[in-house]
Amino acid sequence: MMDPAANGALRLDPDDPYAREAQTFPRLGADTIQRVARYGAEETLAPGTVLFERGQRSVDFFLVLSGLIEIFDRDKHDAPHVFATHDTGQFTGELDLFNERQVLVSGRAGGPTRVIRVKRADFRRMVSAETDIGEIVMRAFILRRVSFIRHLHGGVALIGYGHASDTLRLQRFMTRNGYPFRLLDTEEDPDAGGFLECFELTPACLPVVVLPGHQLLRNPSTAALADALGLTESLDPGVVYDVAVVGAGPAGLAAAVYAASEGLSTIVLENTAPGGQAGTSSKIENYLGFPTGISGQALAGRAQAQAQKFGARLAIARAVLSLDCSDRPYRLALDNGHEVRACAVVVATGARYRRLDLENFAKYEGQGIHYAATAMEARLCEGEEIAVVGGGNSAGQAAVFLSRTVRHVHIVVRGPGLADTMSDYLVQRIMTSPTITVHPFSEVTALEGDTYLRRVTITSRSTGGSTGHDISNLFLMIGAEPNTDWLDGCLRLDGKGFVETGQDEQGQALASPYATTMAGVFAVGDVRSGSVKRVASGVGEGSVVVQAIHRFLNPGIA
Repeated sequence: MMDPAANGALRLDPDDPYAREAQTFPRLGADTIQRVARYGAEETLAPGTVLFERGQRSVDFFLVLSGLIEIFDRDKHDAPHVFATHDTGQFTGELDLFNERQVLVSGRAGGPTRVIRVKRADFRRMVSAETDIGEIVMRAFILRRVSFIRHLHGGVALIGYGHASDTLRLQRFMTRNGYPFRLLDTEEDPDAGGFLECFELTPACLPVVVLPGHQLLRNPSTAALADALGLTESLDPGVVYDVAVVGAGPAGLAAAVYAASEGLSTIVLENTAPGGQAGTSSKIENYLGFPTGISGQALAGRAQAQAQKFGARLAIARAVLSLDCSDRPYRLALDNGHEVRACAVVVATGARYRRLDLENFAKYEGQGIHYAATAMEARLCEGEEIAVVGGGNSAGQAAVFLSRTVRHVHIVVRGPGLADTMSDYLVQRIMTSPTITVHPFSEVTALEGDTYLRRVTITSRSTGGSTGHDISNLFLMIGAEPNTDWLDGCLRLDGKGFVETGQDEQGQALASPYATTMAGVFAVGDVRSGSVKRVASGVGEGSVVVQAIHRFLNPGIA
């Protein structure tokens, strides 16, 4: 349970998982404890015994029979700071028990304590076999990670200019990967100056990530940051996976969940973070089963945890550079010099938004030009005038979400309006909003500013007239360019670069609508030619393709 005394004057609000103690820190009954005991062994611990420490991997699961386990991180003086405790019937752990990443916090016996220790392999077996226990554990683990992020437990500090592209890059990476961090904006946060003096940092060093033990990373690459945070896992080069899924958007994660749950050894390779384009959406309201909507990041986080629960490996910040399709098992070359081998490959790398062919575009990309509209971007432009370019659902969701906190939203579309390209529920909200203006038959024609974007020119394609707006944040959500460069001639692509599926070179139907011209290589989601660019359809394709993978791996299956 959360320890209020350890958190000082911390006040809980209804949205804080620490306020949902029965779910975040559930207490198992006697019968359930006996079932857990079958998977582990009882141990007696002396006061102060450390059970696991921040930075360790593959730690065990502990259920308290008597006594107390204290969960702690360390303050700026490296002193233990206990922020939660587990007593009789409660258990340790959070989401990193489902993977091989470094754990974020430490645990120790708070006095004479008896526990059931469940080894990692037995823990996985338990949550798979005991579905009701697995449900309790999974819910608690998700809520605990949300609490860590909310209260900065087990996190790091990011120091930099809040609007600078590299600060935003690192901030987005940690946010989308669910890693706790505190942003010290040197332009606004009064504490930032003290950090700069303490570590003798100059503005030229920024952004800087402060790790435990006061280790500094000066403007690290995304991959270097992932390694330092322990988010990346070592991959055994001798392992041949049944299936490698390239891309962790909705389609790729669905393929991973269904493949792993059906007993296939599965690895997911993702360049940045789970979710793909959908992961940058503030709220998806028309996804089946979520009547109040769900953010793209939350949906991706749940799907990631679900895949890992079934045993799928997830390698993030690992870009696939090429697919060697000359032999089987297929070989996937990674940007860190390693490779992954798999009998079957699912291409689920999705698509990226197009850029504008304008002077100064590269200068302001990341420093005023954005491709996502989440709470992070909303904070950047609070109270300002902004523009969203695009007429699809992503653009509509962004405009509606941002309109709550900005002064005004301009939606710029090349066509006559939104009705033909956007879901009606979004169109109706936009048309009735007093803070949103739609500019049909229009385009952005000029970008101006200093270090950051300051002014945007919108031109009517009908009249030729132009208007300038003091806009420092421009959101681009136009078109789609497939992420297929890494395929390097292995598969047949259509004229726009999307992967063609369902037919061989002679135009004959293949065994699966997701099969490519290379046996054992499949494509699903937005990267597939002719696919419907929706989250639900991507999830559907990712789940259905597993049947074709089974048939490929086991030709005798009907």
